[in-house]
Amino acid sequence: MQPLLAPPLRSNLDPRSDAFVENRAAMLEKLAEIDRFLDEAEAGGGPAHHERLAKRGKLPVRERIANVLDPDSPFLEISPLAAYDSDYTIGGGAIVGIGAIAGVECVLFANDPTVLGGALTPYAAKKWMRALEIARDNCIPYVSFVESAGADLRVQTEDGDGQKRRRRARIDHFAETGRFFYEMIELSKLRIPVVCVVFGSSTAGGAYQPGMSDYNVMIRNQSKVFLAGPPLVKMATGEESDDETLGGAQMHTEVSGLGEYLAEDEKDACRICREVISHLNWRKAGPTASLRADPPALDPEHLLGLVSPDLRRPVDVREVIGRIVDGSRFEEFKSRYGTTLVCGWASIHGYPLGVLGNNGVLNPESAEKAAHFIQLCNQIDVPLLFLQNLTGFVVGRDFEQAGIIKKGSQMLNAVTNSTVPHLTVIFGASYGAGTYAMSGRAFNNRFTFVWPTAKIAVMGPKQIAGVMSIVRRAQAARKGEPFDEALDAKIVAAVEAIQEKGSLALEATGAISDDGIIDPRDTRTVLGLCLSVVRNRPIEGARGYGVFRL
Repeated sequence: MQPLLAPPLRSNLDPRSDAFVENRAAMLEKLAEIDRFLDEAEAGGGPAHHERLAKRGKLPVRERIANVLDPDSPFLEISPLAAYDSDYTIGGGAIVGIGAIAGVECVLFANDPTVLGGALTPYAAKKWMRALEIARDNCIPYVSFVESAGADLRVQTEDGDGQKRRRRARIDHFAETGRFFYEMIELSKLRIPVVCVVFGSSTAGGAYQPGMSDYNVMIRNQSKVFLAGPPLVKMATGEESDDETLGGAQMHTEVSGLGEYLAEDEKDACRICREVISHLNWRKAGPTASLRADPPALDPEHLLGLVSPDLRRPVDVREVIGRIVDGSRFEEFKSRYGTTLVCGWASIHGYPLGVLGNNGVLNPESAEKAAHFIQLCNQIDVPLLFLQNLTGFVVGRDFEQAGIIKKGSQMLNAVTNSTVPHLTVIFGASYGAGTYAMSGRAFNNRFTFVWPTAKIAVMGPKQIAGVMSIVRRAQAARKGEPFDEALDAKIVAAVEAIQEKGSLALEATGAISDDGIIDPRDTRTVLGLCLSVVRNRPIEGARGYGVFRL
């Protein structure tokens, strides 16, 4: 395999400078905080719940996953910090991730029975939908480890306005559950295998998870699948029954036919799951890595000190690119035009890709350059990587007259109609419509990851607070009323604090607006895994675009 002929990027970074040392210390502090939250997520419902499972001969959910994955293979967990800063356990009561099973890349969704008995919390539901989306968008098998008490029924116990909000959430939650079933059925229609291992109870709506799967593995004296358990059956029909005869594993594999495989224990169930995946005759539709995958010439450790906690300090995105791409090689496109956006070709772990990275706001020239570059990558079936650090599109009279709306819309058009896979990493600011232009989650990219330094918002906290202050001042002037400067200063400070907290990476990832916070040093590895996954689906090829305003 030959490398790209482009020369390696040179670095202007000084790792001995005061700024670098301060940035690195701040980044390490953030990573230590994230590690504490990851440990909390891994603990699930806590030691008491894990001990209860162990007494019943059950494995923790992460051990179940480890037993089904290929030995010593990576597991890319998706949204591990879901439900951060909420009333729910971090992780949301479910685990989603991508890993290799019998050599096949699969997406896996697993209920954590130590958290509310595996109940489907709003966060678990959102992660479930994300798992189905990953399977569909990338054409990889979907595997579910089911053990759930059903929907979280606690969302209907507040008074007053709170009760209305909870009730609304409950209705939405119910509607979403029906959509999950639709999505599972559609996967099978798209010839994407759906495999279910029932580790415990799968009741009511949960019973349809195995019911809508292609392959079901059940565990003797452990799996329970029924529309209504013995108490409800007694109340509804007067019929006396027990768990096993009503919906046990042996009954379903010998009588009802719902189960295809009867496992003796959990490890045996994982073994059978691997056997099922191995017979799928699964082959990647897209090309494999074709270029030499040598490590970056620039030290990835230096990624720790690149970005300041104060995102107003500029970062040359080439310093990021040079530390994540093969051999630090980068062929830059239109390097002298639209310089606030860097575009060019590189490869990661042997997979060719086009890179777009922010070096400031998007102005008319950089937006035009982006639209051109995206079209070129679509012509040659090369995936796109977007590295976000921007405050949005530039504003002002001169830029409006230069056509920022028209040129920005050209970029949005190109991003929307692009058919190659998009991967996005937010390492700095991600504000305003620039988030969408740089292929944010709303624009159907395949994966979005954030660094601990990332901030996502409509605009910067100071700008939001300042705009609101200007509006209040104008309202007072129109009414002929005096303007209270002291009160306004307090409001501005409060708004800034609220907006600052809401824009932080931890808040965004807790709401599952991305696929997870990653250590900057892991960026190359994470992107390499994603580039391998997206190649399971064939690229549709270049297609037409909407009307470009020229």
